[in-house]
Amino acid sequence: MLMNLQIENVLFDEKGLVPAIVQDDKTGKVLMLAYMNKESLLKTIETKETWFYSRSRQELWNKGATSGNRQIVKRLSLDCDNDSVLVQVTPMGPACHTGVETCFYNTKFEEETPNRAIIQELIVEIKNRRENPIEGSYTSYLFKEGIDKVLKKIGEESSEVIIGAKNEDKSELTSELADLTYHSLVLMEIAGVSIEDVKKELLKRSGKKDE
Repeated sequence: MLMNLQIENVLFDEKGLVPAIVQDDKTGKVLMLAYMNKESLLKTIETKETWFYSRSRQELWNKGATSGNRQIVKRLSLDCDNDSVLVQVTPMGPACHTGVETCFYNTKFEEETPNRAIIQELIVEIKNRRENPIEGSYTSYLFKEGIDKVLKKIGEESSEVIIGAKNEDKSELTSELADLTYHSLVLMEIAGVSIEDVKKELLKRSGKKDE
C-alpha cells in the first residue's frame, strides 16, 4: 500500500535523487523513467499523482499538469537496495511528450512480440467499437444486435470449447477459447462488468488481499 512506504528507507544519491520507473498498473508496460527527490516523492504520496524533479530545470513537476496526461498512483515499491522506486499508475493519457503511450517505443531488438497487454488492448478496442460503430465491423454488429445475440454466441463458443477439449486437439481448443474470451469481453462491456471486477473476484477466491 502507498502509505507503507517509509521515506527514511529510500536511499537518495549524492544529488538527493532517486530514479523512478513508471509502469502501467493494468498492462504492465513501462511508461517512463524520471527522477524524484524527497519533496516530489512526498507530494506523490500525498496527492496520489506522479511528481518528479527536473534535473535540467532544477524544479518539481507534476506529470500531466499542462497536458492533462496525469498518472494516478496505485502503488509504490522500493527495489531490494532501496535506491530506486517502482511507481505503478493508471495513466490518463500518453506518457511520452511525443504523444506516444510509452517513452520506450524505439525498439531495437525483438525476438517475439509481447502479448501481455492483449486483453486490455482488446477491451479498449471493443469499447471503441461500441461508442464509434464501424460499418462491416463484427464487434459493432454484435452491439447492434444486442445482448441476446451475444449470449447465443457465448453458448455456441462454449459448446465448441467442449468439443475441442474432447477431441484432444490443442489448436482447435486454443482457437475456440480465444473466441469464447472475445465474446465474453463483449458481454462484459454490455453488462458493465470490468476486467478489474473479475480480477477482484478471483483475488477473493484465492484468499489474497486486494491492494
